[in-house]
Amino acid sequence: VAKAIHECSVRKKEPYIKFNCSALNESLLESELFGHVKGSFTGAHRDREGRFEAARSGDIFLDEIGDLPLSIQIKLLRVLEEKIIERVGEHTPIEIDVRIISATNKDLKELISNGTFREDFFYRINVIPISVPPLRERKTDILSLANAFFRKIRLKSGKTIQGISNDTLELMMNYEWPGNVRELKSALEYAFV
Repeated sequence: VAKAIHECSVRKKEPYIKFNCSALNESLLESELFGHVKGSFTGAHRDREGRFEAARSGDIFLDEIGDLPLSIQIKLLRVLEEKIIERVGEHTPIEIDVRIISATNKDLKELISNGTFREDFFYRINVIPISVPPLRERKTDILSLANAFFRKIRLKSGKTIQGISNDTLELMMNYEWPGNVRELKSALEYAFV
């Protein structure tokens, strides 16, 4: 959905940067998102552009935003409000023109009530909410998704597998897919292997 938003917008010729917010620990998140300058921490041997700078004039997709630590939420709130970032180890503001698209499978309102997600940050990122039902609630998408993944995996693998059998399609249609689209894709990748 995030990629489709990018592709259908006036920003489609600009960068589209994906970032999984749960992929790194708190100390690396800030550097990854905002960049750093040489010497700002052990291992910072050179200046490095962050994901926000890389997405300049385009879109940044923050997946699993519900996993962000409170300290990073505060910094992202500033980015949303002021349209500036600062690299780790530097206090020079860098203006950015980036659209943020975010996703989560968590209940952010519940996280707010638990104190693990900032309410002010929630209202800044929840401008145009799009709810994507789980795959088990949109079974009609399974066939088209399976076929699209099949074609991609066949090209990538170079195998001469002709198609998905009707029995397999029936099994796919009757399965609940708790892992959603990612699980469907992984199941096909597994089958190819």
